[in-house]
Amino acid sequence: MEINHNKTYHFIGIKGTGMSALALILKQKGFDVQGSDIDKYIFTQRDLETSGIKISSFDEKNIQDDMIIIAGNAFPDTHIEIQTALKKGLPVIRYHKFLGDFLENFTSIAITGSHGKTTTTGLLSHVFSGIEPTSYLIGDGTGHGEKDAKYFSFEACEYRRHFLAYNPDYIIMTNIDFDHPDYYTGIEDVYDAFQSFASQAKKGIVAFGDDDNLRKLKADVPIYYYGLTDEDDFKAVNIKRTTEGSSFDVMFEGNTIGSFRVPAYGIHNILNALSVVAISYLEGLDMSKVAEEMVTFDGVKRRFSEKKVSDMVIVDDYAHHPAEIKVTIDAARQKYPDKEIIAIFQPHTFTRTIALLDEFADALDDADQVYLCDIFGSAREEVGSVKIEDLGEKITKGGEVLSLENMSPLLDYHNAVTIFMGAGDVQKFETAYEKLLGQTRPNTM
Repeated sequence: MEINHNKTYHFIGIKGTGMSALALILKQKGFDVQGSDIDKYIFTQRDLETSGIKISSFDEKNIQDDMIIIAGNAFPDTHIEIQTALKKGLPVIRYHKFLGDFLENFTSIAITGSHGKTTTTGLLSHVFSGIEPTSYLIGDGTGHGEKDAKYFSFEACEYRRHFLAYNPDYIIMTNIDFDHPDYYTGIEDVYDAFQSFASQAKKGIVAFGDDDNLRKLKADVPIYYYGLTDEDDFKAVNIKRTTEGSSFDVMFEGNTIGSFRVPAYGIHNILNALSVVAISYLEGLDMSKVAEEMVTFDGVKRRFSEKKVSDMVIVDDYAHHPAEIKVTIDAARQKYPDKEIIAIFQPHTFTRTIALLDEFADALDDADQVYLCDIFGSAREEVGSVKIEDLGEKITKGGEVLSLENMSPLLDYHNAVTIFMGAGDVQKFETAYEKLLGQTRPNTM
C-alpha cells in the first residue's frame, strides 16, 4: 500500500490503543497526522501529544478536503465525522483494513490469542528492534515507525473477527479461550475465527502446544508448537523462577538452541518468551543476540506495573478475564513469596461478568483477600441483570465492594501487595487508595 505524503491522515478515535499506536507509526515515518476523540483524558494521549500530533474534540469541522480518514472500529458509520467525510467523497478506511494493507510492506508477524498478546507483542518488538530494523504496533498504545524497517510486529485482535483483515507472514497464537461474549456465541465460534486466521498465514504459525484448540488447527503453512512437553517443537527446559525473574533453555529438534532470561514473573511469561524465541529462530536471528535483548525488556503498559507507597507494593494490571487474573496472581507470588496478596478487581462489561461469573470467583480466590469495584459497562451493551454483589457472594476470600469515597478497608494491610485489576477505570480506585495511604501512613520504604 502506498502512503500519500500529500494528504493529512485524520484518525477518528485516535486515543484508542491500536489507533494511537498506528498514528505514532505514521507520524514517525514523516506523514501529516492528526485526530479526534472524546474529551476525557486517556493514557494513550501522552505519547500522541509528545509527538506533536494534534488531538481535537469530535466535530464535523475537523474534516477537510485534503484528508484520508482512518476510523476506529468502535465508531459506527453514523458518526458525525464519518458522515461528513463520506459527504465530501473522502476515503474512509477502517483501522483493521488500513493496517492489513500497511503490513504488506514488511515481513509481518501477527500476535494473537485470548490472553497474552500485548506482552508477547511488546517482547517480540523489543527483541527484533535490537537486532533488525523493526516497526511495531502494541495493544497498550505504543507504536514505532522505523525507517526502512524489514519487520513489522503487531497485535491482532480477535474481537468481531477483525484480525481476518490481515494476511501476515507469521502468526503467534498464545491460546484460544472464550471471551467477548457480546459477539462470540461460545468456544466453538472463537475457534472458528482462529482457524480462519490460521489459513491466512503465509510462512508459518507458532502456537502454544498445551492448548487443545490450537492443537486442532489446520493450515497450509507449518505449525510449530511451543511449550514444556516432549510433544512441543520448541520446548523450555531447566526452568528457574526466582524473585529476580525467570530463566530457561530452549530445545528444538533435540538440540539446545540457547539459554534465555526474562526479568518477568509467572509461567505465562516464560511461555510468551518461548514463542518469541521460536519466531526469532525461524527467521534466522542470532540466538545470543536474542538472549541479550530479552534481558533488557521492561514490560508494557498496565501489565504488572508496580510502585511502592509506604510499606505497600501496588500493582496495576489490565487483567479482565479469569485466566489473566490467575497468571497475574501467580506472578505476584513468584516475585513476593513472603507477602500477602490482596486482589482488587473491577469486572469489565456485564456480558463478560454474567458469562464467566463462576470462573472469576475461582480465579480471584487464588489471592489471600479479595475486594471488588462496581462493574464497568461497555458502550456496546445495555446494563445487565448481574450486579457486583453477585460475584462477591461467590468469592470465599472476601468479596467486599469498595467505593471511591471509602477505600479504608485496604488500610488493614501492612507490608503486603495490592493488585488492582481490570480493563475499565479501576485506576481511579488505585489513585484514591494511594492518596489515602500517603495521608495515613508515613513512608517507610
